[in-house]
This record gives sequence, C-alpha cells and structure tokens, in this order.
Amino acid sequence: MKPFTYAAASSLEDVVGALDEGCRPLAGGTDLLGLMKTGIRGPERLVSLKSIEALEGVERREDGWRIGALTTLSELASPARGGEQRELEVLSRAAAESASPQLRNAATIGGNLLQWPRCWYFRNWLTRCWLKGGDRCLAAGGENRYHAILGAARCHMVHPSDPAVALAALDARVELRGVHGVRTLKIDAFFGEPKPLRENGTVVERDEVITAVVVPRPSRESRGVYVKLAERKVWDFALVSAAVQIEMTEGAVTDAAIVLGGVAAKPWHAFEAEGRLVGEALTGTAMEAAASAATAGAVSLSQNGYKIELAEGAVREALRRLQRTFGSESTGVG
Repeated sequence: MKPFTYAAASSLEDVVGALDEGCRPLAGGTDLLGLMKTGIRGPERLVSLKSIEALEGVERREDGWRIGALTTLSELASPARGGEQRELEVLSRAAAESASPQLRNAATIGGNLLQWPRCWYFRNWLTRCWLKGGDRCLAAGGENRYHAILGAARCHMVHPSDPAVALAALDARVELRGVHGVRTLKIDAFFGEPKPLRENGTVVERDEVITAVVVPRPSRESRGVYVKLAERKVWDFALVSAAVQIEMTEGAVTDAAIVLGGVAAKPWHAFEAEGRLVGEALTGTAMEAAASAATAGAVSLSQNGYKIELAEGAVREALRRLQRTFGSESTGVG
C-alpha cells in the first residue's frame, strides 16, 4: 500500500476545505481501503468523517426522512423502526441483503453509493481497461458473465449497490456539500455515465462530500419490496435485483416504480414496465406484461444473456409479493 497521512475531521468545513486530488474522505472504508491495498487507488491523505455528528442517524420529518451519510447499513436494515418499517421496507430489505453482517456494521450509506465497480478488469491492477484510461472495455470481448445488459456503450460495468436500487424506487435525493455550497441530486442524476478516470461513476466533485440521503415519504397506499438474485445467500453482489414500489387506489395501480440492479452502470428505471402497470389491477396478465417490458432494449454480451431472464423473473416475483401484500384489492376482486 502506498504511504498516506491520516486526519480526523471535527466539522464539515474541515472536510470540504481539505479535499482535493490527493485527499479523499474516509467513512467505513470497506471499499476504499481495499482499493488502496491493491494499488488501484493511492490517495496521499485520508480525512476521517467519523467524528462529525451531523452526518449520523435517521431523522424523521413531516415530509419524509433525512438519512445521514454515516448511517450504517446495519442501522438501515433494522426492523425496529416502528412506522418506518412499512414505509421504508424496500430500503430496509435492500440494506439487509447487502454484504455480510460484519461489513454492514461498518459500511455507511454514503460510502455504499460511492463504491467503485466490481468489474475484475477494473479491480486488477495489471489491466488497463477503458475506465482506467485504456483504449477499450476488456469485458466486452472477455469474461463478462456479471456485466451490463442495459445502457452500456464503451464500458460494461454494473454498479454494485443494493440500497441504491431501493433509493431510486423511493425517488430519493443525495445531498452534497462542497466549497461552492450545498446541492441535492436525484439518484438518476447522481450516477453519471461511465467515463475514464471519473471518481466512482458518480458526478460528485473532488471537493464534495455526501452529507445525507433524503427520502420523500411514500403515500399510505404505497408498498415496496426488494428481490435480489445472487449466487450465494450472503457476502455476494446481485446478479440481478429489483426494487418495486407500488401505490394502489380502489384496486388499480396509480403509481409504480420499477428499478433494476446488477444490469447497468446505475440503478436502471424500467419506465416501460412501469407504464404497463399504471391504471391496471395486479392481475397475472398485467404483471407478466410488466416483467416482459422490464428488459426492453437489453443487449447481452457473450456470457450474460441469462440476466435478461433473471431480471424479468425478479420483477415478476416482486409483483407477486406485492399482490399478496395488497390482498384482494390488488386484483380488482371485492
């Protein structure tokens, strides 16, 4: 590991003032420290955020929640949140299915959103893929069974976060603070298109730090589920996942969010699938139409065509669970 200096910040002003090309913020460190050990990243200085109380905890507000960037995945996964348990169920489930219990105790929501891609060509310090400044995506003609099927162009990375998929389904926003002040971005805008040497695949500037994730409160008629398909039950990233949040009124879907994980460089909104549900009851026909539409535009590589079927299956299973949750109202049967 390249030598570095370390400092503990006592305020956000300390952090923002210190960040530059050679200095990076440190929260849980579950991703950054691994990259430093393998030589993929080598900051000269780390500034710890752990002592900044303003970045901790979940604050319940009249219009939703403000989740501090240092809130751990274990805390988000806790079922003992009273009224939050139902309204944030999709996020709680996604956090609970992330990594292992040990990692969830250390990993923060801010750091989880800033994870680097898990592509083995990117993570191998011996290779120089397009994302690291090379001339091509090595996965496109190589080992690509875990790579993207949607939205890929020059790079076929997928974003590894489970909570990010759930947050997209909840229409969450990410709050950032930098030398020029505070800005808030919707999840879709927070994750940029892959670009060579870009920090984390996000639009976070070098002098910015995530301060919170803001989640609007779902309506009383809204329910959400998270389905994750992985090779192992724990300590594994999703081959495919689906976060689905549905609002129903008088037996018909009035609003729907269907977001896929493990298929693109960012959480992937399946807008065509959402459109197939709105105005319909959760019948078998409607659910099947939405599942089939979820992968519209998918293009597989030589080894990852199975993801198309998995993605449709994940959406189908999520809708079936929601059908059971809503009961007879969901099928239009009185």
